[in-house]
Amino acid sequence: MFKWSNWLHLRIPFSFYLMPVFFFALALTPNHNPERLILVFLALHLFLYPSSNGYNSYFDKDEKSIGGLRTPPKVSLGLYYLSLLFFAIAIGLGWLINWQFASMLLVYGLVSMAYSHPIVRLKKYAYGSWIIAGFFQGCFTFCMAYAGLSDFGWDVMFKSHVFIPGLLTSLMLWGSYPLTQVYQHEEDAKRGDNTLSLKLGVRGTFSFSAIWFLVAGLGFAWYFSSKGQMDAFYAFLLAMLPVVLYFSLWFTFVRKDEKRFANYSWAMWMNRISGLALNAFFIWYFLENTQILQVF
Repeated sequence: MFKWSNWLHLRIPFSFYLMPVFFFALALTPNHNPERLILVFLALHLFLYPSSNGYNSYFDKDEKSIGGLRTPPKVSLGLYYLSLLFFAIAIGLGWLINWQFASMLLVYGLVSMAYSHPIVRLKKYAYGSWIIAGFFQGCFTFCMAYAGLSDFGWDVMFKSHVFIPGLLTSLMLWGSYPLTQVYQHEEDAKRGDNTLSLKLGVRGTFSFSAIWFLVAGLGFAWYFSSKGQMDAFYAFLLAMLPVVLYFSLWFTFVRKDEKRFANYSWAMWMNRISGLALNAFFIWYFLENTQILQVF
């Protein structure tokens, strides 16, 4: 179970790309507490997400590049048990806050398991998997983090001041999610997984993502302007500038030669640039919105 190859499949560093959702929730959380902050962060990024990665890798049995692993090693039964151990630890950490937060972690984990498990295998449904993955990695995770950070429960899902910013994170993920599949068409087709990117085609994937990125940008513009936070809106535009430039450059190359440029390396650099930009922005927004630096 503790073989190095199993740990590689957990892809713990890949959790970095989902941290912006956590930092956005942290920026809006009314009840800051250092202990809860650490527990939520560890539960999500060190245990829940890696558990999901490992579990799905076990059932996918990818032979070619996947997110965070250029050459994934062969999976073993030990990976299955290691992913379940990480899942149990995540729920246990959540329980230290409250049972409702722990149950949210449980729901997220079960949905992520359904993504690749052969009985359900959401991954083979193009639009269904796109909607579910974007919603749970974005809006649901935002509400879950908000609940854990504030010691609240399921009722946060029905609060507009929580659900709306959470939905904005889903808009961004609905744009980026198909791009993570653009280099996996051959392997997905071989397995019978009719992913959204495979259905749209390479160029269609980029056009589809561009539309959703625009929708997400307009959504954040409305959100920050409605709160009278135009400085945050300008900072958001500045943070998104390198992402938009890279995406545009990548799309230009892809239109010239799909096989050469719709690959793992270009997709991972898209993740790195957007991850760095969004993490930097939401950390800044947390510091600015809470004015926490003024305490020191």
